[in-house]
Amino acid sequence: MGLTGASAYAKTGTTTGVENADPHRLIQMLIDGAIEKINRAKFFMQNNKIAEKGQHVSWAISIIGGLRSSLNLEEGGEVAQNLDSLYEYCTFTLVEANTENSEEKLESVLGVMREIKEGWDAIREQTLQSQSAG
Repeated sequence: MGLTGASAYAKTGTTTGVENADPHRLIQMLIDGAIEKINRAKFFMQNNKIAEKGQHVSWAISIIGGLRSSLNLEEGGEVAQNLDSLYEYCTFTLVEANTENSEEKLESVLGVMREIKEGWDAIREQTLQSQSAG
């Protein structure tokens, strides 16, 4: 049985703060967890450790699935639709990266996830600034 979303991230050993995290911070942690798992999969791929690579790719897919399932496609508008498409691309590409042993495809997903992280982190800064001003 696969792990999903926050439970998959909690299993990574980085549970500090999960219980007390606000929803925005939890999403940041999930994105960070997916990036970390993809990086670990890349390391194992480079070292020809196939089982470990597969485990970390699966973890990343589960985390991204949790991120995707948290989207509100009805109220989130174009942003949610775009994120849904990006998460779908990441999932599909991770499956291909795993079966083809493709470091290039892992890098492609890392690029997408880093861009999502940058945007999400910027929103966090805006939120914190508006809270302190208000």
